[in-house]
Amino acid sequence: MGTSMFWAGRNELFAETLGKLAGWLAEEGYVGSIDLNCIVNGTGIYPLEFTPRFGYPTITLQQEGFESGTGQFFYDLANGNNPEIAVHDGFQVCARVVLPPFPFDDEATYDENSRNAAVVFDTDSREGVHIEDAKRVDGQWRVAGENGMPVVVTGKGETMGAARRQCYDRVEDIVLPNCYYRDDVGERWIDGDGDRLQS
Repeated sequence: MGTSMFWAGRNELFAETLGKLAGWLAEEGYVGSIDLNCIVNGTGIYPLEFTPRFGYPTITLQQEGFESGTGQFFYDLANGNNPEIAVHDGFQVCARVVLPPFPFDDEATYDENSRNAAVVFDTDSREGVHIEDAKRVDGQWRVAGENGMPVVVTGKGETMGAARRQCYDRVEDIVLPNCYYRDDVGERWIDGDGDRLQS
């Protein structure tokens, strides 16, 4: 329902995980993103799963950090070029704003609470608001789909705290009855996980 990230060059975490597959992936002609989830603690790095595609909401979080054109990035990937992207030198945070019955599948609850609900914005800015399952009907944004995931909201900053503030300030500008979202994204990084990961 939310995540945080920062851009980094090749490092020990990469070398001990995807770096071990880099040659094989290149031989196979793989191009694109790989999202690797792992546990890192004092005894090692333990990969859990990887997603060999742009994941959700990861792609919106990555876009928040792009300072060069997203279109050019995808064009270069599609044509086998090495994309040269400029990225934010700091942190990004995102939170998925959801409705009942997410994360469950209950059509009656969805029909009662979420189907075609209006997504209203307190400001004219849509900066950091990424539409997932929403549609525009007669000038009004409305919830679409069947899963209760209408929008993802992102923020960035020089620190994890600044990125969190921008993200959650943007969430506060959305009026969506019955919505909920994680409000703790990035907290553990600030509370010491960032220092533990680096060490």
